[in-house]
Amino acid sequence: MEELFEKYQQKLRYTSIEIVRSIMLDINWNSRLIGIKGARGIGKTTLLLQYIKMHLKDEQNKALYVSLDNIWFSNHTLSELVDYFVKREGKYLFLDEVHKYPNWAQELKNIYDDYPTLKVVFTGSSLLEILNARADLSRRAIVYKMQGLSFREFIAFETGLLLDSYSLDEILENHIDISKNILSKIKPLPLFELYLKQGYYPFYKENPEMYGTILMEIINMSLEIELPLLRKVDLGYVYKIKQLLLIISESVPFVPNTSKLSAKMGIVRGTLLLYLHYLDEIGITSNLYKESGGISKLQKPNKIFLDNSNLMFAIAPKSTNTGNMRETFFANQLGYQHQLSYIEQTDFLVSNKYSFEIGGKSKSTKQINELSNAYVAADNLEFGYKNTIPLWLFGFLY
Repeated sequence: MEELFEKYQQKLRYTSIEIVRSIMLDINWNSRLIGIKGARGIGKTTLLLQYIKMHLKDEQNKALYVSLDNIWFSNHTLSELVDYFVKREGKYLFLDEVHKYPNWAQELKNIYDDYPTLKVVFTGSSLLEILNARADLSRRAIVYKMQGLSFREFIAFETGLLLDSYSLDEILENHIDISKNILSKIKPLPLFELYLKQGYYPFYKENPEMYGTILMEIINMSLEIELPLLRKVDLGYVYKIKQLLLIISESVPFVPNTSKLSAKMGIVRGTLLLYLHYLDEIGITSNLYKESGGISKLQKPNKIFLDNSNLMFAIAPKSTNTGNMRETFFANQLGYQHQLSYIEQTDFLVSNKYSFEIGGKSKSTKQINELSNAYVAADNLEFGYKNTIPLWLFGFLY
């Protein structure tokens, strides 16, 4: 047991609090059971340790961080740890990588019911595992989704400059003044180009040369292990799913013809639609639908994007489509806090209210002139004008 506490103190000692992710302010840390889900490498571990270091300074001896993939759990249970911890005045338990521990959801449910003075925060990189556990933890856990770095957060990581975030309405109403304020401190366009290729996952700084390789390992783990294990996807189709991801990266953007795809992949249309749904579930793709709510697993997406532009460059480093990359960035940054829907007149409908067309600096507003609440998000612009807004500015939403 002592080794767990020793490792916790070591990790805490070397955790920097110089740059803190914006989600820290969004979480209600007073809740008794908090879940934080997000892709591998997104920064969940750092978030937990930063919270302990910043907000539990005087109670660090009553807090414990532990990863459930620790070998200690090969012959001990989580319930044993909790019983020992609480009997020694433990109050705050932070559990990382819960999906590595068998039957974790049921044990957390029992812990919640049996130890009313204990606050538990858990994280999981397997999005499917967290989805599967919702029934067991319903009415008990508040689950938050952790996103990768916004462009604003990437700037902080790269330069140490901590700039303000803005709501969507603030950007739409005051984008010229906001751009002036940012441009008085930094030139965003060179950093934006770097961010699109290599800046969404915080670990990009650890080994930039191997960044694309590591991202491919993350994709392969999701496709080759999680989908077959948790969604019963036939391993024989994984290679074809990888081919599909390459097509998505190179398309302008990808509008699926499910009949042709199912014939090409050798699977029935219903199975293909399930696979497309699963790719969205595990955070590899982002599927865009015309309807904004009540999406069925067997409903055909109107457009399919990869989750973020970094994945595009990992999968197709030499043939990534520029227009697709711009739309992927927009969908990723806006989709975190807003409902995105497919609309025929423009590229996106946001929150069932705002229409957006995405393009380069010379993108015309002709397509949106007859629409209300319609905007162009244009790449390679420092400043916008009227209802044309720099694309990079939508990276300041969180």
